[in-house]
Amino acid sequence: MRGTAMVKVSIKDVAGRASVSVGTVSNVLNRPETVRPTTRARVQAAIDELRFVPNASARQLAAGRSRTIAYLVLDATNPFFTDVARGMEDVAKGERLSLFICNSDQDAEREDQYLEQLTELRVRGVLITAIDYTNPRLTQLREQGVPVVLVDRAPDGLDDWCTVGVNDVAGGELAVNHLLDGGHRRLAFVGGPMDILQVGDRHTGAVKAVDAAGLAGPSLTTISTAALTIADGRSAGERLLGLPRRARPTAVFCANDLLAIGLLQHLTQLGVRVPHDVAIVGYDDIEYAAAAAVPLTSVAQPRFLLGRTAAELLTDEADHPTTHRHQHVTFPPELVARASTAVSPPTTP
Repeated sequence: MRGTAMVKVSIKDVAGRASVSVGTVSNVLNRPETVRPTTRARVQAAIDELRFVPNASARQLAAGRSRTIAYLVLDATNPFFTDVARGMEDVAKGERLSLFICNSDQDAEREDQYLEQLTELRVRGVLITAIDYTNPRLTQLREQGVPVVLVDRAPDGLDDWCTVGVNDVAGGELAVNHLLDGGHRRLAFVGGPMDILQVGDRHTGAVKAVDAAGLAGPSLTTISTAALTIADGRSAGERLLGLPRRARPTAVFCANDLLAIGLLQHLTQLGVRVPHDVAIVGYDDIEYAAAAAVPLTSVAQPRFLLGRTAAELLTDEADHPTTHRHQHVTFPPELVARASTAVSPPTTP
């Protein structure tokens, strides 16, 4: 028995069935008010009969107005970026736009491939939390008239770009000052790679807080990680417990909550009490932070507001390219104290 192959119906097929020109069919699809009602009805009947599905992308490109924006994120498995994207989606929905999420997975080559594809697709605009802000494809997008907004952190000197982020240096200071105020003097910073701007800034803030303490005792051990994941947090826990007991930090500041959760899991599985033996502070204040086995102290970012603000800047530039003014929006971080830092540090042996 022979199978039935699906035949792709073209706009020419519709025009032939309705006995009109291709231009008339195009007008029915894109500018129906310009076509006489009787002709429009005949074309619509042909569309229904042939089950013609218009190519929305082609129609948008022909009109020069794509209805798709894209958000290129560092790690789609991190709930922080999901929450940021929800803020973007809220704006996109109101503007009747589609939001396309691209995941670089902290891979510079993958990020470059996505930027190449987005350039070819001529999307309406690109929001990006980048690994490499020097990638020439970002400039190429803008040269084609595609707005680009840098989200979560951007390098200095980009005055003619829109940026939205949080003061991560201040966030690092908040986290470490909280631990210092709790009496801790042997601290660790867990995070990496350091060439991720957010990680570097949070580490800088941690170092500043220790230096500013002006005490004889405070020290900061840096435990670098390959990525910002729960698995890397567990690995950091192994390295932390491998340090000599007398020199082991009593408090740890992690560059994000996923690292902190992984660290917490490893320590508690080996009988290390949090916060009695080791206090932990995370960063981002994702939903899982409060729901952890030991509720996690974290530096909060306004995730939804970050996404919403970035998308509003993007759509404003797309809709008003000649009058749009680039803005640099920086939100302050906020420390949310929970049980993971709730007690005084252990007595130094």
